[in-house]
Amino acid sequence: MQEKLLTIGYSTLADRLKNIAPPKVDLPHDVFISIQNPQKVDFDLPSNFDFQYIKSEDQGVTKSRNLVLNQVKTKYLLFADDDIAFISKGIESAVSYLEANPNCDLVLAQAMDTEGVLRKAYPKREVKLTRFNSAKAGTIEMIVRVESIRSKGIAFDENFGAGAQNYLGDEYIFITDLLKAGGSATFLPITIAIHSEDSSGSLWGTESDLRARAMVFQRVFGVTAPLIRIAFYLKNFQKFAGTKNLYKFIFGKF
Repeated sequence: MQEKLLTIGYSTLADRLKNIAPPKVDLPHDVFISIQNPQKVDFDLPSNFDFQYIKSEDQGVTKSRNLVLNQVKTKYLLFADDDIAFISKGIESAVSYLEANPNCDLVLAQAMDTEGVLRKAYPKREVKLTRFNSAKAGTIEMIVRVESIRSKGIAFDENFGAGAQNYLGDEYIFITDLLKAGGSATFLPITIAIHSEDSSGSLWGTESDLRARAMVFQRVFGVTAPLIRIAFYLKNFQKFAGTKNLYKFIFGKF
């Protein structure tokens, strides 16, 4: 029997557990589900596929991801949400790359929407990730080398991500923390997941959105964050709702 190299690690709320379908991935794999149940609702476990799970009463996706990262036993971990489907050949290609490149700790791949359109403007070729090109990373696009991540002490910052006040940027912070710790991460133009378009963009330019983005830049760049925020504003000024919150954004004073 072929060794299982990969775990597909889901993070979900108890009332959304029923949304998880058996992953159609040919590569032998384990499934691990982190079930958050802060409301203590009754729920039934899926019975149509094998998996391991852990329950908690916490809230926040980064707390859930960290539980998965701490629990899995395979060499690699692919992060998953309860409403995505997978592309088996893409996952196999990404795992093959990790096997052939033992110094790579994280592969960032692509996801497309249900119409087959890529969810964002991805690079067309393999690219080494840096603090300046990984800000749009999505968790469902990430496959990590588990032991290397653990040995470097890398985890998702639980002050960021869905369910936290700073509701975005957790993937970006995870990647940059890995790079700061001497790790290596690579983008591959391989599509591994299908996910409907999210609606978080509708918050763009609101005070809460700008505050969250400002805090992400502070977390990643420290004392040079105001310069990065200025550059970000100049690149995206058409998306900003005027200059009302510009001073607050640049200096992180909300």
